[in-house]
Amino acid sequence: MKTKITRGDSFGVFVEPTHPEQSIHDLEIGFLRELVWQERLVVLRGFQSFQGGEELSSYCERWGVISIWPFGKILELVEQPHPEDHIFDNNAVPLHWDGMYRPQVPEFQIFHCVSAPLSGQRGRTTFSNTVSALENAPARTRALWEKVTGSYERKMEFYQSKTISPIVDTHPFRGFPVIRYNEPPREEFEKFLNPPALDFTGGSPDEIAECHRSLRETLYAPENFYAHEWQTGDLVIADNFSLLHGREGFNTKAPRHLRRVHVLSQVPLDNPRLVSHQ
Repeated sequence: MKTKITRGDSFGVFVEPTHPEQSIHDLEIGFLRELVWQERLVVLRGFQSFQGGEELSSYCERWGVISIWPFGKILELVEQPHPEDHIFDNNAVPLHWDGMYRPQVPEFQIFHCVSAPLSGQRGRTTFSNTVSALENAPARTRALWEKVTGSYERKMEFYQSKTISPIVDTHPFRGFPVIRYNEPPREEFEKFLNPPALDFTGGSPDEIAECHRSLRETLYAPENFYAHEWQTGDLVIADNFSLLHGREGFNTKAPRHLRRVHVLSQVPLDNPRLVSHQ
């Protein structure tokens, strides 16, 4: 199938149809998988896509085994009237990696935009390319990151878990270095619901503070950072082993509705950093 492929400003690619009748189902999964491995992030925009969640999950099964949560295959990311956790409110979410509290870590995140926020309502999903962040960091800064380990503990409806991971880790199958980091909430996250308990060790208080400052500067640097402004029908496939992601806050009651599916790697990755899980 002929498509139009456009590179993003920092990383990732947009894949668009050459005529409006083209279906997302006709795109070769092998080609798309290779594209994600190369570019870290692939946005499919403008294709005929899914009539509902069941059709989405059937499509995702073509990518591999879906990670099943207590709620099922699909997480409905939509603001709830009385949320008990930040994933269901409208505030910003810090950078993190998915599956960090789960027995298995998914390789791919697949997001489908059922309904996009209106113009000016914000709600972009943010991504940081940790491979390029490490490549672009000064040697002294990277050496500091390599000293530090993060301890993360989180209790919510679906689990109570603790993970301990070095900031600089290794891609589980490709061997190159990546960053595994749950960014601490900052001032703009003052209403952040149910935050995780975070602890960072491996340096003096001043070194830990500089670690956070330099990570924030590097992860959000234009050459490493991308914020996706949603359009209804977008399908975004992200490399969860190499990227961190978060969310920009959005206007309450904005019509922002995403569906997210986790797809495991071909050899499922048992979480090597999980300390406890229940």
